[in-house]
Amino acid sequence: MKKQLLTSLFAFLLVFSLCMGCSKAETGDKTTASDSLEVSSQKTSPVKITLNEVAHSVFYAPLYVAIEKGYFKDENIDLTLVTGFGADKTMTAVISGEADIGFMGSEASVYMYSEGASDYVVNFAQLTQRAGNFLVARQDNEHFQWADLKGKTVLGGRKGGMPEMVFEYILKENGIDPEKDLTIIQNIDFGSTAPAFADGRGDFTIEFEPGATSLESEGKGHVIASLGKDSGYVPYTAFSAKKSYLKENPDVIQRFTNALQKGMDYVRSHSPSETASVIKPQFPETTLEMITTIVTRYYEQDTWKSNLIFEERSFDLLQDILESAGELEKRTPYKDLITTEFAENAAK
Repeated sequence: MKKQLLTSLFAFLLVFSLCMGCSKAETGDKTTASDSLEVSSQKTSPVKITLNEVAHSVFYAPLYVAIEKGYFKDENIDLTLVTGFGADKTMTAVISGEADIGFMGSEASVYMYSEGASDYVVNFAQLTQRAGNFLVARQDNEHFQWADLKGKTVLGGRKGGMPEMVFEYILKENGIDPEKDLTIIQNIDFGSTAPAFADGRGDFTIEFEPGATSLESEGKGHVIASLGKDSGYVPYTAFSAKKSYLKENPDVIQRFTNALQKGMDYVRSHSPSETASVIKPQFPETTLEMITTIVTRYYEQDTWKSNLIFEERSFDLLQDILESAGELEKRTPYKDLITTEFAENAAK
């Protein structure tokens, strides 16, 4: 009986749709395939995605452009942005299911994989290709060389974190022993180094933005070197999700990546001042002038890629840095932790 009802219902719907088609033809109302897709899209509820970002910084401008310009909404995504304040916290949120996607240093995925996790995190889109921190001194120095740090005290980052590892990598590349040639203070919380430096602690400090620009604007410091320029092209931050999530939600990940690519395209085709104006709502307590200064600084060091493809040579450099820092015993296969499918499709 149930089968007969379903068959009758199907026949009714078929006749009804044919009649509707005839009616449209008679009235000259033509429906194209794109119209059908648009109607279907309008009827589909937006997919809710929680994104946990490692920090909230102008460094990630393309992401905020995608949010403010409505690119995620265009892809039928209802995005909730949460700041984790640390790669360890962001990774925990992704693994626990509290967040669907994580945005953090890709070294976190290497650590997790090395621990033998089965449903490990895979990187699917790279946002930045330069380190985002700067060396700040008490006095301006146009002729600064890294050897000038010998015998000095520097406020650094936590052990095993990208800011600190990139810093130590640069020191070693310049023949400086991080343990013997200078003192690196690593027990100050992220975000607290700038106030500590302003209060007189240390000779130099490694600062993320807006810390570096804030110290300059207050007359408490001077940016004398870019770790992004001196370390080379490093896959500093990337978007990632659990292997199972990628497998179960490829369409969602593709649409998410498409929105990111649109944000990247905007940033690379517009001036720093235009980008700063777009992302200003993300930083209500920061002046537009300061945001523009920061965006300009990142533009000048070629911070953002033209696409989101996480290349193998970049992953190799990342592991070189991890090995140099003594944080990696065995190298991780590129094909296991990186997928370029979504970024390649978004770039077409």
